[in-house]
Amino acid sequence: MGRNNKARLLILLSAAGLAVSIFLGLCLGTCNIRPSVLVATLSAGEPDDFLYRILLTVRLPRVTAALLSGSALAVSGAIIQSVLNNPLASPNIIGVNAGAGLFVLLASAFLPADPLFLPLSAFSGALLACMLVLAITMTGRLSRVMLVLTGFAVNSIFSAGMNTVMILYPDAYVGAGNFLVGGLSSVTSNVLVYPSVFIAAGFFLALLCSKGLNILNLGADSAKTLGMNVNACRCVYLAIAAILAGAAVSFAGMIGFVGLLVPHGVKLMIGQDNRFVIPASALTGGIFVILCDLMARTLFLPYELPVGILMSFLGGPFFLYLILKNRRKE
Repeated sequence: MGRNNKARLLILLSAAGLAVSIFLGLCLGTCNIRPSVLVATLSAGEPDDFLYRILLTVRLPRVTAALLSGSALAVSGAIIQSVLNNPLASPNIIGVNAGAGLFVLLASAFLPADPLFLPLSAFSGALLACMLVLAITMTGRLSRVMLVLTGFAVNSIFSAGMNTVMILYPDAYVGAGNFLVGGLSSVTSNVLVYPSVFIAAGFFLALLCSKGLNILNLGADSAKTLGMNVNACRCVYLAIAAILAGAAVSFAGMIGFVGLLVPHGVKLMIGQDNRFVIPASALTGGIFVILCDLMARTLFLPYELPVGILMSFLGGPFFLYLILKNRRKE
């Protein structure tokens, strides 16, 4: 089977898997709902019906939030890896999530309570982090591990800023503790309106730029010989990654490692062609976060684990493996 056909097959299977994961996310939880009851409740439910309220006010927003955040962070990670030509890069590794998180907390502390301000602020913080890392990489050729260390430094600065805001303005953000580890338990449908628009726009722009990302994968020198303005394109592509990551962080908090695990797995299966990597990452990222969130809220009943903690358990060992693997190559 050709690589393009293999990629198309993966996208089709991922779409089917996404439908199944959404169905499981709606059916399973503290109160399990049989599939027949789920369909009947959604098709003819009454506003006062107990199961209808659970589905419409709790599970549907939560599953939607998991889908949006997983897709956005996975595509953002795929873009960042192509722009920086580094498989170790991802939104949480190079400080993009932390920059978005800091600006969300600042917006909560100093700006009026408008739902639009959070995704806009998150985008600003994510973009600032992206540009900082890009500016540092342009000062000289960094190894892959050195780029990760640079990202950790940026991440530490923004994390210190978040802790400072929380200490000085402890009531600025309700549920800030859950926000810092990444969780979806308090997400409502109203919170998702503006971020979903940002994510849809970012995904559309990422698809438009997929050919340019493929050229960047060839290396800066090769891209220049093909007529690409490398620095300008890097800034544009990182801005798209910031839109996606910032929108996800604005409602899901500091969920990590999605942008590392998912694109890396997709590229292992179908190669580096971003025309296929981006849609496949969006679908598999949604599946990954939906299923991880389902595990986080059902494995330890009656207790619930924030999904960001589970992501760290899964992503941390994988990240260490990638570091050791890439050190042997350098």
